[in-house]
Amino acid sequence: MNAKLDSTVTTRPVSRQTFDAVLVPTYAPAAMVPVRASGLDLWDQNDKHYLDFTSGIAVTSLGHAHPVLVEALTRQMNTLWHVGNGYTNEPVLRLALALTDATFADRAFFCNSGAEANEAAFKLARKYAHAKFGPAKSRIISCLNSFHGRTLFTVTVGGQTKYTEGFEPLPPQIDHIPYNDIEAARAAIRDDVCAVVVEPVQGEGGVVPADQAYLDELRVLCDKTGALLIFDEVQCGMGRTGALFSYMNYKVAPDILTCAKALGNGYPIGAMLTTNELAIALSVGTHGTTFGGNPLAATVALKVLELINTPAFLARVKEAGAKVVAMLQQMVADYPQVFSLVRGSGLLLGLVLADAFKGRSKDIQKAAEAEGLMLLIAGPDVVRLAPALIVSDEQIAEAGRLLRIAVDRLIKVA
Repeated sequence: MNAKLDSTVTTRPVSRQTFDAVLVPTYAPAAMVPVRASGLDLWDQNDKHYLDFTSGIAVTSLGHAHPVLVEALTRQMNTLWHVGNGYTNEPVLRLALALTDATFADRAFFCNSGAEANEAAFKLARKYAHAKFGPAKSRIISCLNSFHGRTLFTVTVGGQTKYTEGFEPLPPQIDHIPYNDIEAARAAIRDDVCAVVVEPVQGEGGVVPADQAYLDELRVLCDKTGALLIFDEVQCGMGRTGALFSYMNYKVAPDILTCAKALGNGYPIGAMLTTNELAIALSVGTHGTTFGGNPLAATVALKVLELINTPAFLARVKEAGAKVVAMLQQMVADYPQVFSLVRGSGLLLGLVLADAFKGRSKDIQKAAEAEGLMLLIAGPDVVRLAPALIVSDEQIAEAGRLLRIAVDRLIKVA
């Protein structure tokens, strides 16, 4: 092979078929290829317009190409990109101060993704318990149908066997209980448990909010047994449910919180937030990351936090969420053979399919895409909506109109 890269290779046309030819087939992306976007508007290679109600799986919560974020990133790109973890930098220090000021936490650890944030949280829980109680206190309790990442550790903690098949042997001392089941939690959380991890709103598991009584009881059980309570807010955090973090809606503070996704609005960054008492367990050299907390990511994340964490912005998220719920509830009423109920919180919502359409969430997603509406799924039986938090009333109405056209056409075909 010629060591010199031929310029025609980097400039030749690419298409969806290129994915099948050269990428590892871990995904089966849509037929269309997005090329540009602004706000909730997106265009593909054929210049077809789409209304994006996915936010890149709850990531671009301030919309695509937000001008304030573009300006902040561009300014930092002309200043300092990367220095490595032998040095700190001003943007990451400002971001850590802002996040700890805004939450229960005293300390922050920055990384590149939600999986890495959860990996750090689980390692911290084991390390802290080992030092304080000894190696016998090592078991981690998670929920069935949860999702915490794709590393071997985090995918094992996640309660979906379809993601662990073929990767055995899996890390031990990890057990799963039904979500929102208080009695199961009481039976499982014993003195050998070092951590209990839960999503305040299960995202990939079907868009299911936690019951208030369930989170209250988890807090009590963790306090009683010395286990750490970890909230995974990778998907439901950063304003998605109408509070900066979902735990604030429940008034139940965790010992460790993880976030990512919307924290960088598309620029890769993750964070683990915790207390002074716990943070000292991860002393110098016990954990790390090359790119975590780099100046570019930290600059964007700080600006995202400034824009989202205001009373007016969060109040609008709740208002917009109520309008989307009303639109979806009307869909349920008008199409009872297709949809059965709406659930979720804020602007993380699930449209649950009726028995006659069970297993067909992907069909509805594809039908909506054909009409110019981008939606998500949360398993085979739930259509998921996670629009940017800046969604307008007009865009909500347009999403409802496009979804109705898609469902009407799907019903006719069926």
